[in-house]
Amino acid sequence: MDNNVQRAALHKTLWHIANDLRGTVDGWDLRTYVLGILFYRFISENLTAHINADIRAQGAPNFSYAHITDKAARKLKAKTLAQKGFFIAPSDLFQNRAEQANPADNLEQTLRRIEDSGRRGLLDGLFQGISADAPALGTTPEERAERLNKLIWAVGTLPLRSATGEAIDLFGDAYEYLIQMYASTAGKSGGEFFTPQEVSALLARITIGGRKAIGSVYDPALGSGSLLLQFAQQLGNDNIGSYHGQEINSTSYNLARMNMLVHDIAPGQFNLKLGNTLSNPQRGLDAPFDAVVSNPPYSIKWEGKDNPALACDPRFTPAGALAPKSKADLAFVMHILSVLSDEGRAAVVLFPGVLYRTGAEKKIRTYLIESGLVEAVIALPPDLFFGTAISTCIMVLQKQRRDRNVLFIDATDQFQRIKGKNVITAGNREQILDWLGNRTTELPYVTVVAPEEIAAKNFDLSPQQYLDASSPQTAESLEDLEVQLGQVRKQQEQLRGELFGLLARIEARESQDRQE
Repeated sequence: MDNNVQRAALHKTLWHIANDLRGTVDGWDLRTYVLGILFYRFISENLTAHINADIRAQGAPNFSYAHITDKAARKLKAKTLAQKGFFIAPSDLFQNRAEQANPADNLEQTLRRIEDSGRRGLLDGLFQGISADAPALGTTPEERAERLNKLIWAVGTLPLRSATGEAIDLFGDAYEYLIQMYASTAGKSGGEFFTPQEVSALLARITIGGRKAIGSVYDPALGSGSLLLQFAQQLGNDNIGSYHGQEINSTSYNLARMNMLVHDIAPGQFNLKLGNTLSNPQRGLDAPFDAVVSNPPYSIKWEGKDNPALACDPRFTPAGALAPKSKADLAFVMHILSVLSDEGRAAVVLFPGVLYRTGAEKKIRTYLIESGLVEAVIALPPDLFFGTAISTCIMVLQKQRRDRNVLFIDATDQFQRIKGKNVITAGNREQILDWLGNRTTELPYVTVVAPEEIAAKNFDLSPQQYLDASSPQTAESLEDLEVQLGQVRKQQEQLRGELFGLLARIEARESQDRQE
């Protein structure tokens, strides 16, 4: 079977599994069950294949780890832990549980044993949220058990290996498909943990440049880890030294760890941390990094000047100002610069407001431009991300540059409309990368601007300021538009309330007339 046909069939099956479960469980909560059970199958098969290959190479061609006793398996535990970082007894393997008449029995205890087997916390908490007693699965114990049984059996039948026996492994593809599917139906929260693959690919390509290998890559707002995995997709895992990241949300953090393992990234090759990157950057992340990519949450609140320690934090002091408490965007930018190597490159997705707003953000932009740290600003099309249709931009950062000029690119028309979303296609990515690499003015899409001209425009970094002379956008006009938009939304809510009240009065009057 053709690989593309096989993937399409797999995606269809995955959708049906998720849809069958959706009747009782909220769509957003589904990911805990479906992704968790899929991961359980993955590590079971991964461990079994590893042990079988090892023992068969020693002269036992018919050895099958899944069919030996737990007692016999104990002899293999120390070596397996040293090589794989975790251990699963034969009786706890997914394939053996899926063959049972009631595989949901004692599932939580099995998953806890697997978590506890991991070295140095490798699997800690990965299966949290999977509970046979969760009310969301059904109203009675029997209903909940039946639904969980069906899920285990369904995941067990997924065709995750090629029928021809080739080395193609579809676990990673299945995982990415499910994560994207859940993100697309999760509203705003979906965009906070998943960056569409075509945007991830663009960010990775920007930071890679012409390099064939990269020592270390990092994402300070990790989400599901999809951005980091693009480096393996673009260069091959053998050409990436190590992966690093930090994530504030525990569910997304667990997803990222699963995602790494499912994509065959060795436990010793990635180092992911749980915590608030801005207020509590985790130690043990091997900065500086050779490439940094990130799609941090847009204009979120943070402690800012309310935390005295941040005022003297060496990550933020070079700019002479902290990002506003209500808008942490440029705090992420300053953090990224603090961990970027001298030869490294960073690409960050940002809300466009950071390019023109006044106050502390202008002061930080002034530092960035005068220090020659901004290589390029790329205006992206709207409606690229799940849960929001706003336009975004990419800021490209580099420390060692030949000049302080900034390249501005208007890529707002570089997309195709596909299934109700704007998508940056492979051809669109190549066009953007060509503009970035050539660094020559091609109006009305690209221009190179000296820092003196940027200073004359109040350090506004909006590409339209320099590419669209016919309709200049000032910081004040954009701020006014934001205020007007807020007012329109308030008016909508007020009118909606008045409409509902009017309908209620009409219904009450009609009811009264019928009674009379």
